[in-house]
Amino acid sequence: MSALNIEAKDIPTPPLEGLLHEQALAAYENSFRARAGIWAELLQESSARLASGRPSLHWLDTGTSGWGERRAKPSSRGLTYTDVNRLKQSGRMPAIATWKNFAPRGSIREPYRERMPICESYTVLNRDDVWAENVETLYEEAKARQWNATRDIPWGELEPLPEDLEKATCQLCTFLTEVEFVAGDFPAKWMYRIPQDFLEVKSFLSTQIMDEARHQEVFRKRALAGGGLLHSAPGFEWALAAILDAPTHTMGTFLLNLLGEGLILSVFRSGEMIAKTHVDKEIFRRCLQDEARHVSYGVMQFKNYLDNHPDRDAALEEMHRFADVGELVVLSAFVEAGFIEPVAILLGGGLNKIDQGMDGLAHMWTMFVEEYLQRCARAGFDRRARCKIPARAVWAA
Repeated sequence: MSALNIEAKDIPTPPLEGLLHEQALAAYENSFRARAGIWAELLQESSARLASGRPSLHWLDTGTSGWGERRAKPSSRGLTYTDVNRLKQSGRMPAIATWKNFAPRGSIREPYRERMPICESYTVLNRDDVWAENVETLYEEAKARQWNATRDIPWGELEPLPEDLEKATCQLCTFLTEVEFVAGDFPAKWMYRIPQDFLEVKSFLSTQIMDEARHQEVFRKRALAGGGLLHSAPGFEWALAAILDAPTHTMGTFLLNLLGEGLILSVFRSGEMIAKTHVDKEIFRRCLQDEARHVSYGVMQFKNYLDNHPDRDAALEEMHRFADVGELVVLSAFVEAGFIEPVAILLGGGLNKIDQGMDGLAHMWTMFVEEYLQRCARAGFDRRARCKIPARAVWAA
């Protein structure tokens, strides 16, 4: 067997004229070519060794990695991240990630640093921009409490409703379908920017993405099982855009997990009053447990960010300025007809009882604002004096 003979200069440069993505492809090729010398050298060495029949076996050298000193042992819940992180071999999470490659934390990687590519996508290098003290526990809970929107909801038992209640249910489900995927888009936007050293956070965010996909699925199915999808909610779309456009992970987490998902959590908690069939009640109950995890992570991540910031006063003022704008944008969702009116009809028990429903919804408004302010306080972020969302519903003033 002969070894491969490939050098950096051998990387092809095909003609790009007429290609659909010619500029993007050219940029990709040029980027790879700029650092391909190391790759070509590695390929040459490995192929030559294989061709000569000489094994390397360098991977048997454990160095100072802690190999064999202790072995991971399961606790009563099984073998969790908390259990394995007690080992030296697991690797201590750094305050600042300097390893912008793909090697697992705790692996033997330093000898290869200069021969590995650098992932420029890894931009969230400060642990306190993403870490929360409860993230390991939330990850374990998320795995244990996954459910299936296809088989775990008793779709065959869905009862027909009067047209006004069915339309209100389908409109609310359309609204929830609209928002849930964006609630998954946000962690997806940031997950690939987080390096491997913060693997526990990346793992939890992957469960949040799955949760939101399932929520989108279950509410879309409920609408289509009852009559169909109805109107989009432009007011809430401004709030969704604000979440996705947030300049930092912590700012976006504040808007999504503390504020936006806090509103949805209040809706799910009121599911026994809002839902008019036992199928709908079951949907709300199952989504409630997922949403509570997301909100819990958001509170603790924000608290960790503030507690560990080198200039807490500056961080607080910056976040207050951000919240001044964010709350106003999210306020548009609180008065969106495509959300408020169907919930009021369901609370009241019919279109002819919408006024009673609006009274009930006013109580929900007060409850939501108070719960939001309490979450902020738990994070060490007192918004009572500056909150832009009225404490009482605008129609109850």
